[in-house]
Amino acid sequence: MMVNTKDIKFDEQGLVPVVVQDIKTNAVLMLAYMNREALEKTLQTGDMTYYSRSRGELWRKGETSGHFQTLKEMRIDCDGDTLLALVEQQGPACHTDNYSCFFESLFGSGDYRGGYRIIDELFTVIKDRLKNPKEGSYTNYLFDKGIDKICKKIGEEAAEIIIAAKNASPEQIRAESADFLYHLLVLLCERGLTPVEVFAELEKRR
Repeated sequence: MMVNTKDIKFDEQGLVPVVVQDIKTNAVLMLAYMNREALEKTLQTGDMTYYSRSRGELWRKGETSGHFQTLKEMRIDCDGDTLLALVEQQGPACHTDNYSCFFESLFGSGDYRGGYRIIDELFTVIKDRLKNPKEGSYTNYLFDKGIDKICKKIGEEAAEIIIAAKNASPEQIRAESADFLYHLLVLLCERGLTPVEVFAELEKRR
């Protein structure tokens, strides 16, 4: 059922909260706000445009970072006072370079690993090691040794995956693949790239 935008219940500040969800992974990316102008601009252009409560102005997602959001579908809740935007996300949604703004756990075991979360969490740790070196950290050892050492480790881990596959050992394949992915994340960080950029490249080829 199509809803007229006049039916949306904006609050006393003229704003409505927007829950933003990745249409491909179903992950909740962020929460933002729109006024009527931002909503109409979003619906007209297809580019997610929000209202900044701190700056008091409209802002187009990705205008500074390049991490744009393309609107694919917009829904309204049963009370008419909250919007759900299903978007195609380019790059990380969070200003911290995490895939989603909701990357920290407040309650529960934190064992859920939906979407890209574990990759996101691990990459966050790796980035922190680069900015804030920790004594005894293997990640910092790799950064200190430089790109040649990192590339050598990736080659070694790739070879280990091949050996594990030839041995038909699921446990070894799993373990060696995890080692390979970790070293690949270190390489991406060292070269100033993010996992989401790799995901985006895969999505372009799909």
